[in-house]
Amino acid sequence: MLIIMIEIDGSHKEGGGALLRVSTALSALTGKKFRIRNIRAGRPKPGMMMQHLNAVLAIGKISNAQITGLETGSTQMEFVPGKLKGGQFQVDVQTAGSSPLILQALMIPAIFTPEGVEITIRGGTDVRWAPSVDYLTNVTIPTLKTMGASVDLKLLRRGHYPRGGGLLKANIKPLKKIKNLNIHKLEVDVIKGISHSTKLPRHVAIRQADSAQKTLHSAGYDAEIEIESETDALGPGSGLVLWSEFKGRNIPRVGASSLGKPGKPAETVGREAANEILSCISQGAALDRYMGDQIIPYLAIAGSSSVKMEKLTNHTLTNIYAAEKFTDCHFHITGSLGEVAVIEVE
Repeated sequence: MLIIMIEIDGSHKEGGGALLRVSTALSALTGKKFRIRNIRAGRPKPGMMMQHLNAVLAIGKISNAQITGLETGSTQMEFVPGKLKGGQFQVDVQTAGSSPLILQALMIPAIFTPEGVEITIRGGTDVRWAPSVDYLTNVTIPTLKTMGASVDLKLLRRGHYPRGGGLLKANIKPLKKIKNLNIHKLEVDVIKGISHSTKLPRHVAIRQADSAQKTLHSAGYDAEIEIESETDALGPGSGLVLWSEFKGRNIPRVGASSLGKPGKPAETVGREAANEILSCISQGAALDRYMGDQIIPYLAIAGSSSVKMEKLTNHTLTNIYAAEKFTDCHFHITGSLGEVAVIEVE
């Protein structure tokens, strides 16, 4: 029987690393081989970086894949997956590249391995242009739990740009069949969060939290923000992640975050995160824009689902492009780019 090589255009829509990661994850899960060209063509420095290479390598290990073109700077790659297997794995990004992005991609096929997967990843845990480890723990994983997935994520050490060195460990249990997802409406009675500082004075984390709480209280929301101050890290950094909850239910939840940097007041970090989550809550949609992106591969696997997200993005459209390449699902979108949208899959 002739097995067709799926062709992926890496410059499609947002033209970033997400298309490479999602395509590789779905290839491993479905057993369909693919070729991708123009990797990260939409970025100032095209081609694979260390975090993208390590994501593909990790997925390749759990799928016994044959890979060509796997090197930093490469703009094309072929991935031929074998049979999924679980086990214990370690990944060292060797930079401050995002560990959560690697885990985010790996989870897609890992939950369907016969034995499950235990993985330790060393890299950046709180970096720009990527979900933080706290977002994964408090928004992504609870959402996936309602679909039947079981992921236990532990933060062992934070890592910030430029030194990285953070450590996280995930235990992904096997799942035979994923449940569909139908969520539209968001309800909120409290906003929770974690404000952290590493190798910086504790008052940085406190000021971030105080600023966020002040903004949230002014908008009429109760806020419970945990303070975390660490000295066990390779370099300094700070950040704040917020998420919504309603009467202790896992979902719907939406999240927001802000990172500190030299010269940026802690109070600004707090206000940014608070204003972002308030803007998201005001839309009344069950998923924020980031979870709206992340959920697409799972909706494609589950089928017969419908979700409402607070903002349709090119990342979402890019993930839909990949999902429709590897599965028989069809997505229907009601809404325009940059606006609230309902996404249905059948």
